Amino acid sequence: MSMFQYFPTNYVWSLAVCGALEAGAKIGEIDEACRPLLEIARQGDDPGTEAFFHAWQSMADKLIVLAGEDEARGRNFSAGEKLQRAALYLQTAERLQAHDFEPRKRMYRQMLDCFQRAQGLLKSGCTRIEIPYRHAHIAGLLVRAPGAPAKTPLLVMLNGLDSTKEMLYPNAFTQQMTQRGVSVLYLDQPGSGEALRLHDLHATHDCERWATPVMDWLQAQADIDGTRIGLAGVSLGGYYCPRAVAFEPRFALGAVWGANHDWRDVQKRRLNREGENPVPHYWAHVQWVFGATGMDDFMAKAEDMHLDGAMERIRVPFLVTHGEQDRQIPLHWAQRSYDQLVNSPDRELKVFTDREGGVHHVSLDNMANAGAYIADWVAERLGGHVA
Repeated sequence: MSMFQYFPTNYVWSLAVCGALEAGAKIGEIDEACRPLLEIARQGDDPGTEAFFHAWQSMADKLIVLAGEDEARGRNFSAGEKLQRAALYLQTAERLQAHDFEPRKRMYRQMLDCFQRAQGLLKSGCTRIEIPYRHAHIAGLLVRAPGAPAKTPLLVMLNGLDSTKEMLYPNAFTQQMTQRGVSVLYLDQPGSGEALRLHDLHATHDCERWATPVMDWLQAQADIDGTRIGLAGVSLGGYYCPRAVAFEPRFALGAVWGANHDWRDVQKRRLNREGENPVPHYWAHVQWVFGATGMDDFMAKAEDMHLDGAMERIRVPFLVTHGEQDRQIPLHWAQRSYDQLVNSPDRELKVFTDREGGVHHVSLDNMANAGAYIADWVAERLGGHVA
């Protein structure tokens, strides 16, 4: 099954389009913004990212004006829908820019404002939370399962290298989890989203540093069942999640949407131009994420980004999923993660194939079926329901 490539010669830009579509973008709006970019996209990932920025900004601006007109007539739901899509388009453009591209900072703050305004107008039940950490906090979006008991089970979802909580929340996975009776918390962990952009909280291989304070905070919440908190991660979250579950035993289960067993190997392959990058300006981006002073420093930090010796520590149920045709992370790393789960009482490896879709990185070709599979697996083990 091939991934929809709006830009036929540009995987990275097309991946961004697929991610936006899965989060609620409209193909007509994408086409209006992107059609003028088709020729420049042929020049590669990095050139033209400023043109990408302005095209998506223009569509977001248009929606913000239309939302204002709706709101002036008291049509708050309509306004909220448009603002949520505007936030999505702003986020899509922002994540493709070089980190030292100054306008991205303004765009990111505009996105946060748009997103929060949208939730208020929509009465979405999506609540912003802030967990104290170091000199700042880790921000998250909490969505409570409707009709759940006073103490609800919860799945915490971690970002990948370049995703954010606002990108993941609008996906169908939110409803898939909550309709199964499990609340969900999308987290901007260090190295991603707000943590990186607003607080200079960088990624680190020993992610239990922040996973344990997150768990401490969750245990103190009266409406969360502290014995039924699971952890999941997408893409690079496929490294953070197993590591955190291995070293923070209070997590009741773990699940990865895209295995990421040996990210140091992925970096070496990318240096040799093997495998696709997730974002333009890749090497500058990863140095920013990890707070590295240069390539040598980054590669030294990447040396610790593997799960050998960690998977064996996991003693709770664990699900490893991967797309059969993932062009970023080789499938054999999913098998390695599964094989090392020797002390998990309930382990499973699910490879998404052409038959059900979801075969590309983080199932961005078709997240619906893959998300439902993960949601079912989690709900069955956290005391939710699947029917």
